[in-house]
Amino acid sequence: MSDAMHPLERMFRPRSVAVIGASGDPDKLGGRTLLHLKELGYGGRIYPINRSAPEVQGLPAWASVAELPEVPDSALILLPAPMVERALEDCAAKGIRHVQVLSSGFAEEGGEGIAMQAQLAETARRHGIRFTGPNCLGSISPPDGFFGTFSSLLATARPGPGTVGVATQSGAYGSHIYAVAGFRGIGISRAIATGNEADIDVAAAIDYLADDPGTRVICASLEGCRDGDGLRRALLKAAAVGKPVIVMKVGSTEVGAAAAATHTGSLAGEDRIVDAVFRECGALRVASIEEMLDIAYVCSLAPLPPGPGVGILSVSGGIGVLMADACIEAGLSVPAMSPEVLAEIRAIQPVAGGRNPIDTTAQLGGRMHVFEGISQAMMRGAELGSVLFYLAHIGRNVPRFPPLERSLVALRRNFPDRLVVAVMTHVEEVRLRLEAEGIPVFEDPTRAVRAVAGAERLRRLRVEAEALPPVPALPALPALGGHEAAAKAVLAAAGLPVPPERTCATAEDAVRAAEAIGFPVVAKILSEDIPHKTEVGGVMLGLADAAAVEGAFAELLRRARAARPEARIEGVLIAPMLRGGVETIIGTLRDPVFGPMVMFGLGGVAVELFADVAFASAPLSPARAARLVDRVRGARLLAGWRGGPALDRVALEAALVAVAGLAAARPEIASIDVNPFLVQERGGFALDGVILTRDGPPGDA
Repeated sequence: MSDAMHPLERMFRPRSVAVIGASGDPDKLGGRTLLHLKELGYGGRIYPINRSAPEVQGLPAWASVAELPEVPDSALILLPAPMVERALEDCAAKGIRHVQVLSSGFAEEGGEGIAMQAQLAETARRHGIRFTGPNCLGSISPPDGFFGTFSSLLATARPGPGTVGVATQSGAYGSHIYAVAGFRGIGISRAIATGNEADIDVAAAIDYLADDPGTRVICASLEGCRDGDGLRRALLKAAAVGKPVIVMKVGSTEVGAAAAATHTGSLAGEDRIVDAVFRECGALRVASIEEMLDIAYVCSLAPLPPGPGVGILSVSGGIGVLMADACIEAGLSVPAMSPEVLAEIRAIQPVAGGRNPIDTTAQLGGRMHVFEGISQAMMRGAELGSVLFYLAHIGRNVPRFPPLERSLVALRRNFPDRLVVAVMTHVEEVRLRLEAEGIPVFEDPTRAVRAVAGAERLRRLRVEAEALPPVPALPALPALGGHEAAAKAVLAAAGLPVPPERTCATAEDAVRAAEAIGFPVVAKILSEDIPHKTEVGGVMLGLADAAAVEGAFAELLRRARAARPEARIEGVLIAPMLRGGVETIIGTLRDPVFGPMVMFGLGGVAVELFADVAFASAPLSPARAARLVDRVRGARLLAGWRGGPALDRVALEAALVAVAGLAAARPEIASIDVNPFLVQERGGFALDGVILTRDGPPGDA
């Protein structure tokens, strides 16, 4: 281990470890942890710490870490909660700088436990100690035989060495992942459960696994996150070095009560924000442990597929169709083979049917020597990133399998950038031989397809992963807050196009403004106390002459005073009546963990009904703005719908960049809603919206 090692290396791969609270009783946590270190292959030095016994489980014991003959690389603390802080001080005095606090009874129990945990964190910071927990399961490194954990799983099953790294907050969740991985034959490189995360969190563990040469793919599970920037950095680091990250996020937090006063806030929810951050950092969010491990299994053995095209060869026509349907549902494509290649395949196997899937029928079982020619031809027949072979039960017939094995291996070696997957029932011997050649093996066709789809999504996410651009330097802006006209001045100064309009205190002023702007016009009540004007009938459209404007002025005042008698009325805003185009919504909110986020969707009064919106972190680059638009289903309207004209996406994306930049540059802004932003054939305009400041009232925009 060199001075350049990762700061967390000794958490996973210590050369020596002290077990503080070691017990001779393997049913106690301190006894079980010591037993695992003794009996599961750890080659480092073990120092049991027990004040009352000179020997524990056959090993010499010490009354305190102060008496140890060396400074251990790491310490595991398994003491009652009130004794942990003293033990941490002892570690500091000895020079131990890597500690795992497996003891419980801290913040997870509330009350005094919160204070004790805060004291642990303060002690660790004061002495430069990095620690996991408290209330954590510990860490493991199967390739080194290091199992620094009290998990009872290891008594009956444990994961073998491999290349899948695991970082999880929950110990029970982590041990379940370890168990299922072990049962599936998926090897683990390093794994850690961070518990209450008073210091080291899942993001720090991901950062370590991104550096770890023994880890090829990372699985992570989070219940919450306090350091959004740290998580972003860790995920982007993994993406930059080509390590897929597959993550589960459970639980939720409130975005903030103030944000719920806007469309953006009511549409967000913690999950949408988390989804956006994972996506733009190259991480794939999944919904189950099974899906996580299936995808990790594929990624640990083979490259990510270079494209979404899938070739399917099946000895059963029905299962071939099943797999093709599953591909389409999962977002993959199943391109037809070229006529020339189909002719080549049928020359080899005359009964072969279909264009993709290729159905060789059960006759392939008696002519396995033709498999290599067919499979090699398929690779030339279409743009394929992956090929899946449904081979029924041949994987259980060990004597007859070698010809098929040689063909699969030849295909994998001839096309090293493609994903080759075998689907069949099998014995372990066959599976292990194929996995050694980088060929994943599944028994269930649909799970195989979904795992391939996950690998393909990871490829796309990796391509798009990028750090946030710098926060823009904005010109001097007008004061925030106030009514719509004042807020629109801020948006205009930030680069958002707004239509020409005038603030009018009297009906006569309104008529003169309408005549100057040109009929027809729109009249809107102007009050910082009425952020959503349509809810009080505060907008009147299509006013075609002076009489209509004069009447609208009086009617708007009447409606506002009737609905909101306490509201401060600043007058009426007169603006041009713009027609054509598509109404969209652009919004921002300030997430308590991940900071400013920008939202895009189709606008108008039905935006919350359809919730066809997408989120991204602010600020935005032009490329990320374009991807944000693409994630909204209704954005297809911008390209022209049913013969309509194509609209100005460039102007829309520039508006998204401007609003996101404003939100990022001005931390006092809690949220912005521009609803609608009208996208026209040429250009676009912010027609309405709401701004909330973090310590002030809303201001219409």
